[in-house]
Amino acid sequence: MKFADVVSVVVGAGIGGGMRYAFGGWAAGKWGTAFPWHTFAINIVGAFLLGMLMVMSAERGIVSAEWRLFLGVGLLGGFTTFSTLSYESVALMQNGFYVQGLLNMFGSGVVGLLATVAGIFVGRAV
Repeated sequence: MKFADVVSVVVGAGIGGGMRYAFGGWAAGKWGTAFPWHTFAINIVGAFLLGMLMVMSAERGIVSAEWRLFLGVGLLGGFTTFSTLSYESVALMQNGFYVQGLLNMFGSGVVGLLATVAGIFVGRAV
């Protein structure tokens, strides 16, 4: 592991976290917070972009390993958030919204997988 790689991930994660905060705030203001659509959207967009990035890097060689580290581990790792998804799902269930909590948790997983597959297809088509 190189120090430059660690710096790349840290910088990317900082940018991704800032993007998550900005987009999440905007989306929560637009869609409300009764259901955590903001986190759902962030994770789906991140899954799509990671699928596309991995194809463009690992399969097609369009994106270098260094950029894949910065974008995939750093930026998209900082942008998406499984911990927030988990907490919001549990919070919904603790407040009596069992169906919404389960839909949030498992819906994010299923739609995230579909978004990743879509990203792979787009990455291969570019």
